[in-house]
Amino acid sequence: MLQALSIRDFIIVESLDLEFERGFTTLTGETGAGKSILVDALSLALGERNDGDVIRAGAEKADISATFLTSESAKNWLETNALEAAPELVLRRVIYSDGRSRGFINGTAVTIGQLNELGEFLVDIYSQNVHHSLLKTAMQRQILDEFGASAELANQVAMQYKTWASLNQQRLELEKNSAAFADELAELRDKTRELQQLNFVAEEWQDLQQEHHRLANGASLLSGLEACIAQLSENEPAAMSMLSLVQQKLVGLVEFDAQLKEAADGVNSALIQLEEASRVLNRYLQKAELEPERLAEVEARIQAVHNTSRKYRSKPEELNELLSTCQVRMAELEGLTNDGAMAKQEAEALTAYQAAAKQLSANRQQAAKTLSQKISAEMQRLSLSGGRFEVALSVCEPLAHGLETVEFLVAGHAGVEPRALNKVASGGELSRISLALHVTTAAQGSVPCMIFDEVDVGIGGGVAEVVGQLLKQLGAERQVLVITHLPQVAAQAAQHLQVSKTQANGATLSHIQVLSKTERVEEIARMLGGIQITETTREHAKEMLGA
Repeated sequence: MLQALSIRDFIIVESLDLEFERGFTTLTGETGAGKSILVDALSLALGERNDGDVIRAGAEKADISATFLTSESAKNWLETNALEAAPELVLRRVIYSDGRSRGFINGTAVTIGQLNELGEFLVDIYSQNVHHSLLKTAMQRQILDEFGASAELANQVAMQYKTWASLNQQRLELEKNSAAFADELAELRDKTRELQQLNFVAEEWQDLQQEHHRLANGASLLSGLEACIAQLSENEPAAMSMLSLVQQKLVGLVEFDAQLKEAADGVNSALIQLEEASRVLNRYLQKAELEPERLAEVEARIQAVHNTSRKYRSKPEELNELLSTCQVRMAELEGLTNDGAMAKQEAEALTAYQAAAKQLSANRQQAAKTLSQKISAEMQRLSLSGGRFEVALSVCEPLAHGLETVEFLVAGHAGVEPRALNKVASGGELSRISLALHVTTAAQGSVPCMIFDEVDVGIGGGVAEVVGQLLKQLGAERQVLVITHLPQVAAQAAQHLQVSKTQANGATLSHIQVLSKTERVEEIARMLGGIQITETTREHAKEMLGA
């Protein structure tokens, strides 16, 4: 459930901290006071898209935090997304003046998409346009599946249909392009065979080039080595002989002055290093020889790699990747050209889809009967006496949403055949049926908090009182927050919040406060009587509140 909401510098709210109770809470206020600001702010904390300037004039950023009790589904989501789960769950959204925004879950930075995903487990928000969305067949189908606990099965059916449709499309494509596929497969087999015979890997290319460079310059390498050895130890005078004389001279001079010992040691070290270098060069020269046969082999290998690269318009180091690509495409085409395997896969996918779709159809038949009865009963309470609600299921060709279409039909009074909701329901009737549907189906849902934002527009009188009773009934099972202009609805809430506007320093600010019993009487009286509130109006308000 929603425990608290904190808003800073949002539209016309400077600072607001609210705590919420379980059950049915109502939010009222004069037109234009900013009742929907609370819903707008909460929506942003839940990851909704920011489509406008929501920062209060003069402020640098808007900051919104919503605190919830962590539900089991929210806990599972947190664990799946490697986020720490705690008894309390804080969703925060910060929106900056340059349009940027940041999201946080329990203090950890997250994407706005993650806020939105988690928000779906916490709050359902029904706005004024919910009635119009009810006219869409997709929404009607979704309501029925959620009522019948078949939403997950419906998603499974959609995925299985997608799998089958993809295999079906591949088969049709194969039939249409079988000759082209066969030619491509033959070409790929030749290319793959040649690349495999070349047996080339990218790491070999640098080694080949280095070896070729060494072998191609073998004569220069040998003559250079001989010259170096001669300069070090064989020529007259040789570098090592001259350095040895220097060493001997310094050893004698050290006896006269010990300060020369460091120089003598340095010369001695240099002589040792030259002797080691000479030995290394001699060992190398003893083993070194011209290798014309190996040079020819390396050049032939390099030429073969170059030829293959040019043939397939690829760099030498990319040939191995080209082989992998060819093998993957070959596997695809071999699967396509294997008519038996493809037909079997398609048939298996269709069988799986049909089995799930038939189970979904059975679920829908049962749910449609129950939902029709429940909504028809609620229509009688909502001053639609004799009216009837019916969920019509019509068989259709296999589609992603199943084997039938779903359509809500309604008869406004007795003796009339039910017709499509969008053809017969007036605005007031649509509002009543929509509320009955959402209240009835909400009891089947798992989201702990529901918010109704002025969804009772077009309703009044005794019907409004029944709507209030329905929402109060729902509040016994779930947390329900209702923004309303109807006193009959507001009077039945357990907690009452009032929105008001004030002027301060030339700026308009919105405030929300929790009403006491006395303040609540005044607010209900205002909603009943307008500007002039009489004692009679107050008595009526007290009667409605049971005070």
